[in-house]
Amino acid sequence: MADESYLTGRRRYGRPQAMLWSNNLGTIFNESYYPDGYEVGAEYPSGTASNLIDQFIVLSDHNRGELQFGTERIQSRRRMINGSMRAYHISDKINLSVSWSMLPSRSYKQNPNFGNLGISEDYYRSTDEYTVDGGAGGVEILNWYEQHSGPFWVYLAYDKYTVYGREPSDYQNLNKYTEVIKMYFKDFSYNIVKRGQNNFDLWNINLTLEEA
Repeated sequence: MADESYLTGRRRYGRPQAMLWSNNLGTIFNESYYPDGYEVGAEYPSGTASNLIDQFIVLSDHNRGELQFGTERIQSRRRMINGSMRAYHISDKINLSVSWSMLPSRSYKQNPNFGNLGISEDYYRSTDEYTVDGGAGGVEILNWYEQHSGPFWVYLAYDKYTVYGREPSDYQNLNKYTEVIKMYFKDFSYNIVKRGQNNFDLWNINLTLEEA
């Protein structure tokens, strides 16, 4: 299950990967979001309910480009008889674009079988772990896209004053997922740059998400 120890084990460096995609909003604990259920490729006990299996993926930072945020302001504007403009603001919706270059087509040689601590017992830090942080490769990202014509939850970890604050005591939150947005796929494309002689290819992926 995705608890604090699991997500700590899944990150390779001091901070978690920038994005996690989940089928659920999850649970808030110690000002951090944790998805409910088991990650795609994680071990789970026999008899586990189907709505807890394959619930989320952790996206890799391997050759990831910048996170590009744009805002769509939904409002009604009308010019009044005196010439001034009057606007009725409804909501601001976020568009998020991201890309990967030369991303391994899969994260591990075979099913990673993540244990309770978020570590692949078979391939952890071996030559059969293809992405630098064990995050999702091209096949996993494509599979998620093909299975989600509807919305899903995007967990984000990046520095933001409105989330983390300005005091030094707030900085400890940088190693957590503290923002979750419900989003759809707007655009998705990929191309195979090189067909590897090993057990994976190298892909370029470009995608845009829009807030629900």
